[in-house]
Amino acid sequence: MKIKGFITWAMIIILPLFISQALIAEATEQKEHQQIQPPLKDGQAVTRVCLSCHEKEARDFMRTSHWTWTSLQEVADVGHVKLGKRSAINSFCIQASANWPRCTSCHAGYGWRDSNFDFNDPTRIDCLVCHDQTGEYKKSPAGAGNPEKGLDLVKIAQRVGKPHRLNCGVCHFFGGGGDGVKHGDLDTSLINPKGGFDVHMGTDTLDMTCQECHTATRHRIKGGAMVASPGHTNHLFCTDCHEEHQHEDSQLDRHALSVSCQTCHIPYVAKKNPTKVWWDWSKAGQKRPATKDQYGMPAYDPRKGEFRWAKNLLPTYLWYVDGRASVYQMGDRIDPSKPTALNWPVDGKENPAARISPFKAFRGKQPYDEKHLYFIAPKLFGKGGFWDTMDWWQAAEKGMKEAGLPFSGEVGFAETIMYWRLNHMVVPADQALNCKDCHTKEDGRLDWKALGYEGDPRSLPRQARVKSWKNK
Repeated sequence: MKIKGFITWAMIIILPLFISQALIAEATEQKEHQQIQPPLKDGQAVTRVCLSCHEKEARDFMRTSHWTWTSLQEVADVGHVKLGKRSAINSFCIQASANWPRCTSCHAGYGWRDSNFDFNDPTRIDCLVCHDQTGEYKKSPAGAGNPEKGLDLVKIAQRVGKPHRLNCGVCHFFGGGGDGVKHGDLDTSLINPKGGFDVHMGTDTLDMTCQECHTATRHRIKGGAMVASPGHTNHLFCTDCHEEHQHEDSQLDRHALSVSCQTCHIPYVAKKNPTKVWWDWSKAGQKRPATKDQYGMPAYDPRKGEFRWAKNLLPTYLWYVDGRASVYQMGDRIDPSKPTALNWPVDGKENPAARISPFKAFRGKQPYDEKHLYFIAPKLFGKGGFWDTMDWWQAAEKGMKEAGLPFSGEVGFAETIMYWRLNHMVVPADQALNCKDCHTKEDGRLDWKALGYEGDPRSLPRQARVKSWKNK
């Protein structure tokens, strides 16, 4: 009775006190922000005001990969190397080094126009892109991270707060130049989805913000893409919130030893907005009109080449251990007669920690040096870039000079593939995959031979199945 009485007293007296203190703190913060007054002529002027109270937060932020676009990664079969968006090569707009003002429109900073950007200047931090609550803040698409002209920066600065999904999505939904282009499981359909679309972010279910999973310590945010950060150690796991074995069916728990949660709970991606699955740069520059596909998305763009898009995309399945991956690095030699993977998980079913995991496989063709046999980082944006001259030779020469690699003068095109791990658009349990989705006499969604099996393990003789399981 004493314990019960204490709890009741705490609920009556202490809990309202905590709530009122929180409300007072929020009101005080809003009052302090209201004291921000004009003039604020540009983004850096806003940041100078922020720094008057948040100098420590700025120092913390400047140590993160959101600021540096690089970090020390442990790449399988290579060792520790510095990787990140600054040096990564991809099959979208290929490489940032010769295209800074366009690529850095998604940098959380102001004025990164070339390799001389001052990463030690805290006034160049863009606080608003993550903390804007008005929905009015926009960066210039080719402005090196600076805000669009004409914004009411005073109004926006007065209303800053904790990030919501749109703050994160401004960059992460629009990677690759458009809504849903890169990831397939990240696009604007996640701003206000229903629970059947994404059980975590559904407005009628958990209605979680990004940072409820991607927690942050001193601005260092948990999680990382396998593309630019293949060896990161700041992992997110489903088991951070969910018990590892919580199925009522022991057979499902047994599967969970070899199958990731995402495999069963993300049956499809790009469920509302299409995602790009093919980009052929070799067709760029041809004298043919721009066209669109059945989804209203570009099928041909004279500046960029041919595209293919998909909706309700079936994932590609690979064995994967969090962090165990490798990447193509600038200057690595290729065999142009076959597709080159620009990133890939390195483990098979022989690793006891590996699980079958879902990926978006993105394919395309991009320029390479026919003599040196490595991929070219072309200058696309700005004066002398491909979009200005439609001249691959000139774009390659300028881009490789910026990348610090020799260019032979011979440009060819080779096929590539990238793997984008899928973690979002998680469906409720009643919409998850069942046995027949993978184990069926007809073609199921898993390519068993590609996963290292002779065939569907369920159809193998029992002895063979047990052996396969023990090998796992």
